Amino acid sequence: MLRFSGAIAVVLIISVLSGCYGGSRPPRVGSAAPDFTVRDAEHTVTLSQFKGQVLVLNFWATWCLPCVEEMPSLVRMQQRMQSKAVTVLAVSIDVDESNYRRFLKDHNVNLLTVRDPDQKTNSLYGTSKFPETYIIDRNGVVRRKFIGAVDWTAPEVIDFLGKL
Repeated sequence: MLRFSGAIAVVLIISVLSGCYGGSRPPRVGSAAPDFTVRDAEHTVTLSQFKGQVLVLNFWATWCLPCVEEMPSLVRMQQRMQSKAVTVLAVSIDVDESNYRRFLKDHNVNLLTVRDPDQKTNSLYGTSKFPETYIIDRNGVVRRKFIGAVDWTAPEVIDFLGKL
């Protein structure tokens, strides 16, 4: 009986670990990225303005600890990949504009950022967990989706972005 229950445990663990996407792609991967326009006090940004570039579309918030954790690597990756037409657009869902502005200043965030407190853009993409990031290729097609903090300076990430 112990052997049988051990086998069941192994099968359950494998199914839980492999069940992330249920054997299929995450929604939107392989299809055209939904177009959007975001306006805040400093910027108006549309998806179409990035045509011909690789866009790293990151949804985040100042109160989200994994978002704060990954922000320095996003900044470093942007600096490293800018010459290869890879652009980061960080869309904050912060409601409090003063907290958002203070965070950008205190953490030296020199990325293209825009604040979308009504969460229209992330809702369009079906994002509800933060951070969440979409990689959109030069033709506007979603190629990858990341949920959670990522080390954007990892060699495999840099290599993937460089090949798009």
